Amino acid sequence: SSFLSCLFASIRGTAVFSSRLSMKSLAIVCRAMGTMLQSGVALPKCLDLAAGKSSDSKTRVAFQQIAEDVRNGSDLAGAMRQQGKRFPDLMVEMVEMAEQTGYLAEVFGDLANHYDSNIKLRRDFLSAIAWPAFQFIAAVGVIAILILILGLIADSTGRAPMDFLGLGLAGPSGAIIWMCMTYGSVAALIGGYFVAARMFEAKRFLDPLLMKIPVVGGCMQSFGIARFSWAYYLTQQSGMLVTRSIEASLRATANGAFMNASPQVCAMLEAGEDLSTALRASGLFPEDFLHMVMVGESSGTVPEALHRLSPQFEEQARRSMRRLAVTMGWVVWSLVAAFIVVLIFRVLLTYVGMLNSALDDAMQ
Repeated sequence: SSFLSCLFASIRGTAVFSSRLSMKSLAIVCRAMGTMLQSGVALPKCLDLAAGKSSDSKTRVAFQQIAEDVRNGSDLAGAMRQQGKRFPDLMVEMVEMAEQTGYLAEVFGDLANHYDSNIKLRRDFLSAIAWPAFQFIAAVGVIAILILILGLIADSTGRAPMDFLGLGLAGPSGAIIWMCMTYGSVAALIGGYFVAARMFEAKRFLDPLLMKIPVVGGCMQSFGIARFSWAYYLTQQSGMLVTRSIEASLRATANGAFMNASPQVCAMLEAGEDLSTALRASGLFPEDFLHMVMVGESSGTVPEALHRLSPQFEEQARRSMRRLAVTMGWVVWSLVAAFIVVLIFRVLLTYVGMLNSALDDAMQ
């Protein structure tokens, strides 16, 4: 994902603040590069023209600099590496292998399809979580309104406000504190995750933990398998060695759990184990996927088999994403229901206490 990808990179020997190019820009430029290279346009001219296809200034500047480096004798992959972390590692590695095998136009076309697919998946995800997010925002807002109203009622009657949350919040200030606490905590968790994942490579530690959460783990696994299948096909088509292809494909999942499995899987392949056996040892791939890999190994068509099945894995990822959204919605409503039940009991207990006090006063 490319939500908060700010980091320091060295570009042309000078340390500057840089960010990775967006998937939308990469999709547009890769599509243009593949079409022009297929038509026989010279590489430096392709880079110049592709730079003009994007409305993003960072993308235009990056490709103009790459075009200049290529004219000065640099290879394309080397020129892309000079841009620091602007380009995904998988893209640079694919370009490097494509230059060696002569499939540069085909690789750019496949990369464009890949980024277009990722954009659609992200759009589907945001669409799926929009309603649960609205429910959460509304629930927090309703609680804030109750805090405000009960505080104002207490001020008008001269009594102590009802503290139904047990946090000592009441009135306008209490409502503001409540919203800052809830919205701020969620924003800090989400922002902290993406910042940590980008800047400190914490995904290698966080993602394995998230994979153990029901529903969330299944969704992450489906996304990881879909991306792995596509990347393995593409890297094998470009002529990569199997171990390097596996390493790049696991890294393309953008999932720390899959990336952590790379050394073990590669070591088993180098020791002569089958791909299906090595992937099974990681514990990340389901049996139906491993069976497909095993069948492909017997016929020597593993990349092609995964390429044909990749759309099915993507659809499974979308179904998992929809299940996650439904689960999030039920969690939000469960929390709201629990809050209402607690509020009713606290109100009843308050009135029971008031009645007991009145009875005690009457008896005295």
